[in-house]
Amino acid sequence: MKERVASGITLLIFLSAIVVFNDSFPAALNIAISLVSALAVYEIISALGLAKNCVLIVPSIVFSAIYPLIPLFISQQKQLNIVQQAAYFAYTVVIFGALIFYHKFLTFREVGVIYSMSLLIPSALGTIINLRTFGGSHGMFYVIIAIFSAWIADTGAYFAGSLCGKHKLCPGISPKKTIEGVIGGFVLNIIAMIVFGYIFHTVYYEYSVDISYVTLFIIGFFGTIMSILGDLSFSLIKRSCHIKDFGEIIPGHGGILDRFDSVIFEAPFVYFLVQLMPIVL
Repeated sequence: MKERVASGITLLIFLSAIVVFNDSFPAALNIAISLVSALAVYEIISALGLAKNCVLIVPSIVFSAIYPLIPLFISQQKQLNIVQQAAYFAYTVVIFGALIFYHKFLTFREVGVIYSMSLLIPSALGTIINLRTFGGSHGMFYVIIAIFSAWIADTGAYFAGSLCGKHKLCPGISPKKTIEGVIGGFVLNIIAMIVFGYIFHTVYYEYSVDISYVTLFIIGFFGTIMSILGDLSFSLIKRSCHIKDFGEIIPGHGGILDRFDSVIFEAPFVYFLVQLMPIVL
């Protein structure tokens, strides 16, 4: 428990530093997403026992690391889309070329998992960067909501499940997850989103803007569902790979994916929702 709390505080400090220095060093967020994406893909490849397979690991990690950095060099949206699509295509050609040339040593299952994860992880986490851009001067508020909504739902589920969890949610996928934990995740996340909105509205913005508490409630409710979906999805991957955690880089939490699996589903949901229902009015 102590390691889990200490690691959580460290992650909060790291995220806070990115928020504080966003104006003076905006590239920090892109670099952070790049590192998280590359490490997460490496953890997936290692879990499959393919960490020594250079024809898969090198292009996958390179693509995952470069994709979140592309917006730093191209600001025009049309050109950005073209370059990102070109990166997708180039990675696809390399990976399936490797499958053809090394088909005696590789299986489509292995390549398919690595390929899909190498596309999903940086693309999903990249929506955090898109949130900052979309939010303009309020962009980092949107980023905070997207990341913390996932983590708070996890935290609520963890403590509620530890204290009073009796009824298993999906014992075949994640034996420790309980229905009581899910309820705790819903309650804490909804309350936290409303409180975040109130603090930003009254303290940070000093009533200079309006906040949509309806949008925050929706993020708290449906964001918890997205968080659970992400958590269970990657738990299923871990079970298929016969591992407990993806890594040990974060004491008490496991690997990068063990901490960001829920964010991978949460961030795109928040990004698409605020297109229709902005938080800051």
